[in-house]
Amino acid sequence: MSNALVWLRRDLRDDDHAALYHALKRHTQVYVAFIFDTDILDALSDKQDRRVEFIWESVRQLQQSLQAQGGDLIILHGRATVEIPRLADALKVTDVYANKDYEPVAIARDEAVAATLSQQSRQLHLFKDQVLFEQSEVMTQAGKPYGVFTPYKNAHLAKLNTYYLKAYPVKKYSHHLASVAPEPMPTLEDMGFQRTNLAEMRLPTGMVGAQQLFADFLHRIDHYHDARNFPAIKGVSYLSVHLRFGTISIRQLAHAAWQLTQAGNEGAVIWLNELIWRDFYFQVLFHRPDLQQGRAYKPEYDALPFPNNEAWFSAWCEGRTGFPIVDAAMRQLNQTGYMHNRLRMVVASFLVKDLLIDWRWGERYFAEKLIDFDFAANNGGWQWAASTGCDAQPYFRIFNPQSQSEKFDAQGKFIRKYVPELTALSDQQIHAPWAEKFSKKGLFDKGLPLDYPPPVVDHAQQREQALHLYKNNVK
Repeated sequence: MSNALVWLRRDLRDDDHAALYHALKRHTQVYVAFIFDTDILDALSDKQDRRVEFIWESVRQLQQSLQAQGGDLIILHGRATVEIPRLADALKVTDVYANKDYEPVAIARDEAVAATLSQQSRQLHLFKDQVLFEQSEVMTQAGKPYGVFTPYKNAHLAKLNTYYLKAYPVKKYSHHLASVAPEPMPTLEDMGFQRTNLAEMRLPTGMVGAQQLFADFLHRIDHYHDARNFPAIKGVSYLSVHLRFGTISIRQLAHAAWQLTQAGNEGAVIWLNELIWRDFYFQVLFHRPDLQQGRAYKPEYDALPFPNNEAWFSAWCEGRTGFPIVDAAMRQLNQTGYMHNRLRMVVASFLVKDLLIDWRWGERYFAEKLIDFDFAANNGGWQWAASTGCDAQPYFRIFNPQSQSEKFDAQGKFIRKYVPELTALSDQQIHAPWAEKFSKKGLFDKGLPLDYPPPVVDHAQQREQALHLYKNNVK
């Protein structure tokens, strides 16, 4: 007869959950807790943070689900390094269970908790849950971590089978869930936060929302490979925030994709590759924890002398660069906390190679704004765009924002949604309203809509500047 505590972090669900499964299977009474960690929350400058509200809604839903099964969710607000050992002692549990987190800061937190628990003669058990393959499970034949995606993907797929995709049968042991005396859940306001526009965005939250989105995506997955690059259409899964906070299991998603891949579904092949990219960036971070200190993956690119024009950076942040596709993407981010993946590449390339601003500035801005922010993927994506990372595009490959716009938003539907001052422009004009050939159409002053800014830079000139900066300053 023994009691245990399951500590939830970025795994806000009660099914196919490694730590919860192992605790319920091994112990007769299992408590479940979530800590709104002030070490994380106090560092957030914006007190209308969509991530906090998404977590709050998902935690509330999870608590209701556990209560319906005869258990409960203990919800606390404080420092996790203090609250977890204190709670473990108060509940008289013998063991604490949690799923692994691979960011260096989180690893340090878990080590601190484990040390305090050990002083109490308790043990912290950690399990792989948020990835298919972790740490050093997929390595080169020489026993080194991969630095290029395609061979990593091939090795990953060669190893992937139903064993790694099998769900943890949590419900089989749910009768071991422990109930607790009811305590009110801290409100957002209690924690110093305010409501955002999350409800207006109609973003489904929690486990139920994740399953709704996944079911919808499975009806569209056949066309994923064709539709995923076009921000004006419903082409992607919209599950990134749910993967980030674990309201859905990576095994459930990958298993569905893997089965469809076996049947030759081209959309599923590409989507499974995207899930593997996620694993890839996690293993890169695990082997290169210095990335969290702002280091370039390739040391020779660590100190490129970017001019870092602050006015241009502000224009980029606010969506007023004069490049419609860039401005539409940045306004989408600012208004919703989300940005389409194709546009993340476009705006990142534009910031670094058109505006010549250090990629770390953009990485930090995304970290503040993205509702699905995940350090490993965010850092990997920015270093890819900046040509400083693993398997990055070469520095001489520079996106042309106008041609990207014409290719992936040909009719300007996405631009018109977020840059309404350009609504009256034709499908040809909207990608480059500054172009001389449009200056006599009667809608413009010197070729520009009166309430839309001129381009902050000339792309062709900046391209040459970027090539010079990289070519002449690599160590």
